[in-house]
Amino acid sequence: MSIFERLFRHAPGKQPEGYYQVVVTDTFISVEHPERNPEFIEWKNIEVIKLINTEAGPAAPDIWLALLGPEQGCLIPQGAKGFDEVYDVVSKYPGFDFSVAGKSFACTTNAEFLLWKRGLNE
Repeated sequence: MSIFERLFRHAPGKQPEGYYQVVVTDTFISVEHPERNPEFIEWKNIEVIKLINTEAGPAAPDIWLALLGPEQGCLIPQGAKGFDEVYDVVSKYPGFDFSVAGKSFACTTNAEFLLWKRGLNE
C-alpha cells in the first residue's frame, strides 16, 4: 500500500468527517464512527466546550467540537452531519466566546480553544 493510499483510505468522494454519525436528541448527543468507541454526553452534563484543532487534515478532520463533562464527553468533527446543529445550540449558551471560536476556525496548527465553561461568565 502506497503512502497516498494510507493517507487517503476513505472512500472516493467521501471526506473523513462523513464516517461520523452524530445523533442529537432533547437529552443527549452521541457520536459513532466505525473504528472508534461510541461517545455520548447529556446536554445537562456539559461543563466545558472547546474547539480542538489538529494538523491531521486532509486525511483526518482538522477541527473538533469537544463537549466535556465529569464522566461523559464526545468529539464531533467539523463537517460531520450534525456538527452545525450542535454548534448552533451550544453557541447560545450564556458566555459562549465567539471571538475564541473565530481564532480556532482561522488556526492551522495543533491547538485547543476554550469556548465555554460552566460557571464562567454565565
